[in-house]
Amino acid sequence: MSSSSYTLLRGGKIYDPQNGVDGVAGDLLLAHGRIQKAPKRHTAPDKVIDLSGHIVMPGGIDIHTHIAGGKLNLARVLMSEQQALHPVPGDSLRRPGSGLVTPSAALTGYRYTELGYTACFEPAVLPFNARQVHMEFADTPLIDKGCYVLLGNDDYLLRQLAARRDPQHLEDYLAWMVQATGALAVKVVNPGGINAFKFNQRSLDLDEPNRAYGVTPRQVLLALASAAHARGLAHPLHIHGCNLGIPGGIDTTLRTVQALEGLPAHMTHVQFHCYGKEGRRGFSSGATRLAELVNSQENVSVDIGHIQFGQTVSTSGDSMHQYDAGHHAAHPRKWVCMDIECDAGCGVVPFRYRHHSFVNALQWVIGLELFLLLKDPWRVFLSTDHPNGAPFESYPHLIRLLMDSSFRDDMLRTIHPEAARMSALPGLRREYSLYEIAIITRAGPARSLGLRDYGHLGPGATADITVYKPQRNQERMFARPAYVFKDGRLVARNGRLTALSQGRTHRAHPPFDPSIRRALRPYFERHMSMRLEHFELAAEEIENGGAS
Repeated sequence: MSSSSYTLLRGGKIYDPQNGVDGVAGDLLLAHGRIQKAPKRHTAPDKVIDLSGHIVMPGGIDIHTHIAGGKLNLARVLMSEQQALHPVPGDSLRRPGSGLVTPSAALTGYRYTELGYTACFEPAVLPFNARQVHMEFADTPLIDKGCYVLLGNDDYLLRQLAARRDPQHLEDYLAWMVQATGALAVKVVNPGGINAFKFNQRSLDLDEPNRAYGVTPRQVLLALASAAHARGLAHPLHIHGCNLGIPGGIDTTLRTVQALEGLPAHMTHVQFHCYGKEGRRGFSSGATRLAELVNSQENVSVDIGHIQFGQTVSTSGDSMHQYDAGHHAAHPRKWVCMDIECDAGCGVVPFRYRHHSFVNALQWVIGLELFLLLKDPWRVFLSTDHPNGAPFESYPHLIRLLMDSSFRDDMLRTIHPEAARMSALPGLRREYSLYEIAIITRAGPARSLGLRDYGHLGPGATADITVYKPQRNQERMFARPAYVFKDGRLVARNGRLTALSQGRTHRAHPPFDPSIRRALRPYFERHMSMRLEHFELAAEEIENGGAS
């Protein structure tokens, strides 16, 4: 190895859970964008960075963040006053941009990188919007990207389920759709419920048939989870279930987990699915009940969707929920709901979470209860469901809440007193360690997504590395990394960009029988506004920056 080919990061305190390294001082050797084994004989490195006393982790991975696509662009338009009030001028390194809770594409890449995140995954891409999403990915610098294609309310799938088509056909359809849209995984939102809303059905429980097709959410979930598992997708079906956001929704959530019959599944933003009906207000926490079930079910992983107080905007494919429950509470008083082709729909509702609102305060409590009650950090991932619960820039604050029980106590005293009294938080003294933070923000998401070269610091790993200077205030520490390396290149220092690069797009390539196209072509010609050949993304349409 020549002296001009590698950089040595010396003496940092390494947290690498994938390889069982818990705060051990060591060196990392970087070359050709990868972490290398030490050379057999001593050779002076091209560059040495002394990290003595610093904390070293893999680059952060956000498994669930809305950073591209139709919903987010509608939110940017709907929140145009925020875009106008928060312009960011360009300079010799950065393009200009705008936005606070819905930053423009370039700002999204810059801000995630400055926080120490190097890979982010858009969790809900309508198939007809996939081309637009990949165009936005190409316009989002620095970070790696990927997306989950949204199925489960599409007319074609519901027709096949109603006709009781064989599982092989549904597997081929799912695998073809993943490849055609350049996706990494499959997401379902309110299975069958978005479609039912189009037929004026205002609710859809787990075993309630969609009036137009006679298909239940349980059938949709089992079909998609089985197909994703059968075709070898690393990340299991990503589930936003029925009855999100309503008192008593915890009962549906528990039945949903049990309905999976042991199939691998990921339950997303579970804070919004965790509401009971106890108490004089008919609204309570179901966190203990969900935690007990997930702790006993090794096939299930979750992300939390924690809320933070302040202004944000709710963007969801769940148009049924956004209309029935969300738009009445819009702040400012404007909202959008729409239908997209025969795929699904979406709703965009601006929202302000308030400390002194009983419901908002209890939502805040529930998220923390879940983090603290769920035992296996490898199956719990940090998220705010950006921007639904809060902008991703609130992650350092959330990390401090998890690591510092006295800080949690201080914050608990600021919220609605009745919500605080109903909280289990005073009795939950657990404090996340740096090792556990590295799991829920790095190693765990990488494992769940099947990204073998990411989320760890062993030889051969992609050299995405974040370095922090220790501080007693963890929020300050995580808000301003001392160094961020992308593919071995220093791209940010002390929370400011130093260089640009173009991240990869991660995709899955599940096998399918090519004859599925013959079955789909007449359907597209009769029902869809785009021909099948135009629907499928060509390889050159996906940002390749090293695409996987």
